Amino acid sequence: MILVVARGDGAVMAFERSDVPGAWQLPQGGIDDGETVEEAAWRELREETGLGSDQVSLRSVSGHWTVYELPVEHRRPGRIGQAHRWCYFDVVDGTVAPQPDGVEFAAWAWTDIDELIQRVAPFRRPSYEEMLRGRR
Repeated sequence: MILVVARGDGAVMAFERSDVPGAWQLPQGGIDDGETVEEAAWRELREETGLGSDQVSLRSVSGHWTVYELPVEHRRPGRIGQAHRWCYFDVVDGTVAPQPDGVEFAAWAWTDIDELIQRVAPFRRPSYEEMLRGRR
């Protein structure tokens, strides 16, 4: 799943990858056996950003999956792509301060949707455009 944390002005919280400086994306993660999408979204949000229900509220979960194929250099045995449900969170009071996990992410910033779409890896861009610009 992909996790979108938005402020009232429409800015979204983007994270810079630790392994690829200059590459920005939204937090994402998998759903463990026995978890609902919502449970997994809260778990991944805490793990990757340190944010919880005292700082953000879950607004909605997409009704469908977005899918993309990974470039050959990013593939692992048995994994040629990814499928995501999108989870949208709203900031509760406007003063959130995420703590990037230091493993996957090194930094974070508020950004507008168009800027984020331009900064994500090209193979992710169609899904980001569809889900962030409302093209469903």
